[in-house]
Amino acid sequence: MLDRQEPAAPDAPLARRALRALPSVLFYVAAAVVAWFIWPTSLGGCTTLTLVSGHSMEPTYVTGDIVVARCGEPQVGDVIVYAPDEVEGNARIIHRIVGESEGGWVMQGDNNEFLDPFEPSGDEVLGVARVHIPKVGLVVRTFSNAWVWIAIIALALALLVWPSRDDDEDESDDESDERESDEREPDERESDDRESADVGSRDDQVGLPLAAEPEPELEPTA
Repeated sequence: MLDRQEPAAPDAPLARRALRALPSVLFYVAAAVVAWFIWPTSLGGCTTLTLVSGHSMEPTYVTGDIVVARCGEPQVGDVIVYAPDEVEGNARIIHRIVGESEGGWVMQGDNNEFLDPFEPSGDEVLGVARVHIPKVGLVVRTFSNAWVWIAIIALALALLVWPSRDDDEDESDDESDERESDEREPDERESDDRESADVGSRDDQVGLPLAAEPEPELEPTA
């Protein structure tokens, strides 16, 4: 009858490290997804964060609102963010498309009674408005800076590479266990040798012949 070999138990320290590392892995995956979604066009991404300033888009958007625009094909009626070539300083305008002409899109603010003097097309259109976040403009403006993103990425890489205290403790525990095991092995061997010597001595004593005791002499009786 064949003996069934049970699968070896997983290495406890390795499993413990994997469980401890799981939250960090999930955090970095979530951070990567968020970074992909809000990666700015200034760094080659597809997202434009616009801080609303002025009254031209009221009541749809008011000063201090944040509008998240994503690249895509705009349609009449969409609100888009565009940067006209005629304006220096990379100025951005967020208005609604109200028509189309041979030169590009016809634009107008929701609170304006006149059309924009610009008709953006092609690369001038940075994105179509997708998400409206009221009154959080200053915070997002900070994260729109390319240098801030570089600093965040550098910090994330540093945290990923830098060993955690738990890992150091696990390695220290493993080394301590190995040292204790190495110290126990010579003592166990010496104990086994002593037991073997004792057993051999007892066996030798058992094998020795017993000396014959002299028989008492009988005196003759009358």
